[in-house]
Amino acid sequence: MSSTAPVTKGDPAKVALTSKQTCVDGLQILYRTSEEVVPEGRPTVILVHGLIVSSRYMVPTLKRMARHYRTYAPDLPGFGRSEKPPHTLDVAGLSNALSAWMDVVGLKRAVLVGNSMGCQIIANLAVRRPELVERAVLLGPTMDPQGRSVSRHIARFLRDMPREPLSLLGIELRDYLAAGTRRGWHTFRYALEDRVEENLPRLRAPALVVRGSRDPICPQRWAEEMVRLLPEGRLVILPGAAHAANFSAPAELVGVIREFLREGREA
Repeated sequence: MSSTAPVTKGDPAKVALTSKQTCVDGLQILYRTSEEVVPEGRPTVILVHGLIVSSRYMVPTLKRMARHYRTYAPDLPGFGRSEKPPHTLDVAGLSNALSAWMDVVGLKRAVLVGNSMGCQIIANLAVRRPELVERAVLLGPTMDPQGRSVSRHIARFLRDMPREPLSLLGIELRDYLAAGTRRGWHTFRYALEDRVEENLPRLRAPALVVRGSRDPICPQRWAEEMVRLLPEGRLVILPGAAHAANFSAPAELVGVIREFLREGREA
């Protein structure tokens, strides 16, 4: 079953964000968060960025989520303003880094919200350390088995580019340059090699798959297949959104996430 998205209201410009650093396995890891006061008893939310980019493009969603939940958005090792490990981390390595960061920051359990390759990282983490993942939100998840090739995903990315805001392309270029060509290429190859479909049946936390209706990177067929593979999965479509709805349609995205989390509290 799929549904369309409600819109969450409020002025995100009034939410102040702070950038912090902490040492994780010898590397300085930057993360963004907010000092907004939220009601007790609500879950913590962690936003997980996608391929080669950083948490910078998560800021529109972070500001809106922070009005309702304690929310964090880390730059994974090698990306954004976090330090680079000596070798490129694969999906399992990035998942390990995320769980180690959670341990250092003191986050024992959270709702994980990922975009693109961030969904693969979350799926890996949820299988390896299920106690950390209260719920999972998988936005524009990659890599679908029928499109698992360099040429197909580059073609999909090129189709997505004109559907995204120009301001996003500037952020992505900056993050690509910061990561470097070699690290970016190896991370892409690791993402292609990751068999996320093998992790999905073992992901026991309730999961929400979210797809923008104009997302060429995550086909509708793949989003529906993911829901079938997940033990507790459902699908929501964001009308008119492309791949990075966390940047281009944050109000609509936060609306569906809040509805999903409210369902969990009422169950």
